[in-house]
Amino acid sequence: MTRPVGYYVHHQGAGHWQRAVALARALGALGRPCTLIGTFAGLDISDAPGPVLDLPDDRLDRDFDGRDGAAERPDCFHYVPLNHPGIRRRMGRIAAWAVESDPALMIVDVSAEVALFARLLSVPSLVVRLSGTRTDPAHLAAFRAASRLLAPFPEALDGGDVPDWVRAKTLYGGFLGTAPTTAAPDEDGRIVVVFGRGGEGGDGPALAQAAAAVPDRDWHVLGPVTGLDAGPTNLHLHGWVADVRPHLAPASLVIGGAGDGLVTAVASLGKRFLCLPEPRAYDEQEAKAVALERLGAAIVHRGWPTPSAWPRLVAQGLALDPDLVRALADPDALPRTAEAIEALCREVG
Repeated sequence: MTRPVGYYVHHQGAGHWQRAVALARALGALGRPCTLIGTFAGLDISDAPGPVLDLPDDRLDRDFDGRDGAAERPDCFHYVPLNHPGIRRRMGRIAAWAVESDPALMIVDVSAEVALFARLLSVPSLVVRLSGTRTDPAHLAAFRAASRLLAPFPEALDGGDVPDWVRAKTLYGGFLGTAPTTAAPDEDGRIVVVFGRGGEGGDGPALAQAAAAVPDRDWHVLGPVTGLDAGPTNLHLHGWVADVRPHLAPASLVIGGAGDGLVTAVASLGKRFLCLPEPRAYDEQEAKAVALERLGAAIVHRGWPTPSAWPRLVAQGLALDPDLVRALADPDALPRTAEAIEALCREVG
């Protein structure tokens, strides 16, 4: 019997789940079973391609910022609150699954604690390394504990202060989403603004001002928006959508943060991109935005633009060469990465 892979999925935003599903499906095509492990409350997990191990929540008062603030917390951890029964049950279930299933590998996307726990359980791990400067003791401990690291972005977008030994240990998977579109879809001139689940959402009045500042374009907004009772007739709110790609396909310009999911979709569709990086721990989005700007693959603006800035920014975005961002999307990224993980399973298992 083929030993399975365990895939730990972080519960902040939807991007981790989408990446896990894509990789689990690709591993399954190679005959390697994969169990998705995490807290999935509020997520639609109907597209899971295999077994799912749902864990008790580890958040304090349903809030999670990645840190517990405890002065006595060991440097190798980010979040280890004491007397939390959810965490106790959570780690117990991971351990029980590992004992019963004898996994060949644990993919950790992302958690320093789970990465170190996998090592304590004597399970080889592939730890996902996100963008940004992650040189704090907890990240470095997780990176050292891992057999290999996986960057879910092309090497050209690697940025921040990254030690040489971390880069050398990294498998650059590229964008691990849907394969790039080979033919450019028909565009109808619309602007599409995207807000993900991991951020604060859109400010309705600010969106109304933006649409009014560029009245010759229809503005379509995906994701949560607050505070808008009425707006200009060229502003259309769609709310949360499970798949942004059909909405991005006709866009002449996409506006949004530098989260993995949106950047992956923009690159795969070859869309002109006005990037508004959102504040994230370890400068994750900022590092990615700097790389996109350096490559000429996006226009980058820090913070929400003023109404008077929108016409200029939209014009700059529309002047981009979409082939530059499309070149970042490798059509073989997903199967290539799955094959590399399968080879790692055979090597370390």
